[in-house]
Amino acid sequence: MDETLSIEDVRLTRSGKDLLDGINWRVAPTDRWIVIGANGSGKTSLIRIASLYEHPSSGRVVVAGEELGRADVRDLRRKVALVSPALRAMVRPGLDCSDVVMSAKFAALEPWWHTYTQADVDRAHALLVQQGVGFAAGRPFSSLSTGEQQRVLLARALMGGPELVLLDEPCTGLDLGGREELIDTLSALASDPLAPSTALVTHHVEEIPPGFTHLLALRSGRIIAKGPLDETLNEDVLSDTFGINLVLTRHDDGRHSARRR
Repeated sequence: MDETLSIEDVRLTRSGKDLLDGINWRVAPTDRWIVIGANGSGKTSLIRIASLYEHPSSGRVVVAGEELGRADVRDLRRKVALVSPALRAMVRPGLDCSDVVMSAKFAALEPWWHTYTQADVDRAHALLVQQGVGFAAGRPFSSLSTGEQQRVLLARALMGGPELVLLDEPCTGLDLGGREELIDTLSALASDPLAPSTALVTHHVEEIPPGFTHLLALRSGRIIAKGPLDETLNEDVLSDTFGINLVLTRHDDGRHSARRR
């Protein structure tokens, strides 16, 4: 099976410091990955490289069979969708939510510079409905709660038919209700066999949606563990990842929680 994403022996060095060191990571089309680690572990650097907004100091990055540095990065970026707090801040507050979604077809933040068809309008609305925010069509982005905005951005991520969706700490800023609604949405996405490969970055095991299949744990720019979630998400790995002795609880509904021992 061809990988959607292949990161091979990647190193990222800035100001003489290795932010990432010897990273090898492969994401298959049906994979749903959790990337976990403490602040400063290299999660953001890895996602910036995977989303093709950062070039590694060394190593190879291949997306859908095309290598970064050997293909037009503008075309490659259309194969990868990134949902992040930074993106939410970049959306013009008064922009109609349908336009927030639809403009992703051309990797744009505004709809004015491109021409759209009725099919594009219909797809944007269908994606909003699919993410549980169909009511947002015709409403300004700023009128929604933070959790609703995140679901609009998830609809946007799917608009262009990407092969890889990267979710960078999507629960940041959400209250408990908003977090739980988003986790339900992401769990439904994970269970869809037609959904693209997905990687979700988080600090918290409580934010891992049921249905995610793999774990990549980082500490100080190095991989602590990677592989099937059921095999790698354990107390030893969590304790090594965060540098503190932790107790992990697995719940019957597929959720997890952790606390200090």
